[in-house]
Amino acid sequence: MRILIVEDEARIRAFLARAFEAEGFGVDGVADGEQGLARALTGNYDLVILDLLLPGCSGLDALRELHRERSELPVLILSARNDLPIKLRSFELGAVDYVAKPFSLDELLARARVQLRRARVADGSTVIRVGSLVLDLARRLLHFLLGHVGEVVSRERLLSEVWGYDFDPRSNVVDVCIRRLRRRLGPDAPIETVRNAGYRAAA
Repeated sequence: MRILIVEDEARIRAFLARAFEAEGFGVDGVADGEQGLARALTGNYDLVILDLLLPGCSGLDALRELHRERSELPVLILSARNDLPIKLRSFELGAVDYVAKPFSLDELLARARVQLRRARVADGSTVIRVGSLVLDLARRLLHFLLGHVGEVVSRERLLSEVWGYDFDPRSNVVDVCIRRLRRRLGPDAPIETVRNAGYRAAA
């Protein structure tokens, strides 16, 4: 799994990179908000660790735009700001967690792992890799819908047929996967949302 660290202090950025790499994660680091936002929007990351006091685009501005464009990507704030209003504002803008500096590395690693586990559940582990084998569940979802063109298929059925487990009413796995498919397919994606019923592949 890959982590993007957006932190302007080189010492902290390097320290975090070494710590997460030692835990087996792939890590990229950038020093300003504009670079961080660009990388987060285009890169294949599972978690973003974001400072708020950044040169260029501020952390809050980057968070706002990132949540608007890629709401499924978890963002953990790591900041010297420790006041309640800024914490609440960060959560309002889409942050999934907030760790204040100075911080415990063990705590930060634990919180990051929690968010990464949640992200894998939230996106339904849409790409599963085991050795040289790769299973893309998003493609399986599209294949299933196209095999039932014109038919409204419920979320429950999609979870059962594509993921192979019973429906959890709290899960947004299917919705996240549909958003990813629509981004891949572009504005003419033939997938319709049928309110309170499910999805349908248009003929």
